[in-house]
Amino acid sequence: MSSSNSVLRIDEYLRERLTPVEGAIPHIPGIEMFGNSIPAGTVGGDLFEYINFQQRYDIGARIQQAQRLSKDFLEPLPPGAMVRNSVDDHVQWLKATPGYRPEMEAEYRFARSSEQVRVAEELPNLYSTAGVLLVDAQGHGIISAKIASTVHDTFHALMLTELDRYGKTTPMLLENINLRLAQSVTARNALGIIEKEDAREIATMVYGEISPGGDFRFANFGHPPPLVFSAEYRKFMNINASRMVQFLALGLQIPADHPDRRKYYSLNCRPTEVDSSDLAEITLMSPGDILVLYTEGVYDGSDKPTRELLEVVMREHYREPAKEICNALLDYAVKQDDQLRQSGNADLIDDKTVFIVKRT
Repeated sequence: MSSSNSVLRIDEYLRERLTPVEGAIPHIPGIEMFGNSIPAGTVGGDLFEYINFQQRYDIGARIQQAQRLSKDFLEPLPPGAMVRNSVDDHVQWLKATPGYRPEMEAEYRFARSSEQVRVAEELPNLYSTAGVLLVDAQGHGIISAKIASTVHDTFHALMLTELDRYGKTTPMLLENINLRLAQSVTARNALGIIEKEDAREIATMVYGEISPGGDFRFANFGHPPPLVFSAEYRKFMNINASRMVQFLALGLQIPADHPDRRKYYSLNCRPTEVDSSDLAEITLMSPGDILVLYTEGVYDGSDKPTRELLEVVMREHYREPAKEICNALLDYAVKQDDQLRQSGNADLIDDKTVFIVKRT
């Protein structure tokens, strides 16, 4: 078995698992979305994913489970019976502690029961919510795809816990992904053994959720800011920078109040962990308005001439479906690659991803 064949299979495997199919596109009333990605090589470090809550999770069964647990948690454990759940286990420990009072059990059971009542109330919102995950790992190729895959797998593992405990996603999910990409002092892998080697698993990330009213609430870790195209004015709208909270790329900044802060290298420390006040929000105000998410292979988020050229493409295609708008922007980006090759700058060609959210 040749090593080249093995590498080819790895490329294909990573590309396949990091590319969602159109069948995963969420159907949200009043919203149309489509994304696509073109790697610089066989495989790249860009990842985009539709988080289709209705398709991926059995929301109805989760609601029933939360309702059942809210009742089970209230029931005292019969004498001599085996522990049935985490509440029973904690109550057993509580009874063995100094100062235990019988009313403490009822208080604790009520508190845990009410948590599940809240979970059951939050879960139905997922029927009309769609998530958008966009990751751009540094570089391109197998290593970059591996980094993107790490973010992908970590995201979905943490999401299971989020839905069980809260019935929705919370900023804690994002903070834990950030920590997963941080460089451990104990050198957890060969990609980051010595701090001065600057060998980190670096990736930028945007994760947001969109509702039928056109509200997009999101967190941004080092990623170029979203663009909003107004169908009425036929141009990209200027967004107040104060509304666009942006953290450093994943893994570069650990919150000062995190208990494991000293176990990771950090460029600097944020005062606190991410919370709901750190989430930015964009509203697509009118039918036809378009939210554009992208990676640096398309636009770095700051170059004014490139933004103007993208705006021209949008004017030509903004009336079309989200898929056609996405493909038009990617076609433009691919043509720019030809210019880079002709000028001898082929090494600047990067993976390209565009994600379109259009209010219909």
